[in-house]
Amino acid sequence: MPRSPRTAPSWALLLRLLALLRPPGMAEACSCAPAHPQQHVCHSALAIRAKISSEKVVPASADPADTQKMIRYEIKQIKMFKGFEKVKDVQYIYTPFDSSLCGVKLEANSQKQYLLTGQILSDGKVFIHLCNYIEPWENLSFLQRESLNHHYHLNCGCQITTCYTVPCTISTPNECLWTDWLLERKLYGYQAQHYVCMKHVDGTCSWYQGRLPPRKEFVDIIQP
Repeated sequence: MPRSPRTAPSWALLLRLLALLRPPGMAEACSCAPAHPQQHVCHSALAIRAKISSEKVVPASADPADTQKMIRYEIKQIKMFKGFEKVKDVQYIYTPFDSSLCGVKLEANSQKQYLLTGQILSDGKVFIHLCNYIEPWENLSFLQRESLNHHYHLNCGCQITTCYTVPCTISTPNECLWTDWLLERKLYGYQAQHYVCMKHVDGTCSWYQGRLPPRKEFVDIIQP
């Protein structure tokens, strides 16, 4: 999956990078590589639970020649899971206004709460886009909510590989095979919602679901 930098010089620069990374012929679409929620959290500088208070369209930079726009969301931070060393309390988050640059549309002035992951820029501003993991809080499973506190962070040394076809086998001991697309034809299926790729004392990684044993389908993919 694409690994987001911990900091960036400006959101205007990030907009230009998103425009450059957009595939040819995809002028009106945003394209993101698939990533398990654990990968999103591991490769994001920030993860918070928040409500959206308001939104406002603002210039992307102070340069009068720059016509790019951003949406600035004012938020009410409920809890921070990652990013303590960079920011203490997030009041605003920024996203591209243009949907083709992966801008995120969130519901303002509602009771809906979100899990937001994103980048923290060098000036302390928080930048999000559709390639980050952004989900309504109510859609997260119990394990996902609990893993935001501990399991995701503690197991960032594990590698998660998306399986699209069989055979799909591990290539390194610290690898877990993500089979939601293969088994359910959707990315955020049962495995994404209920499993963590956990590292063992010997350096190997495997799927973990609390006290429950792994589902047989996942084991069969690894052990043909």
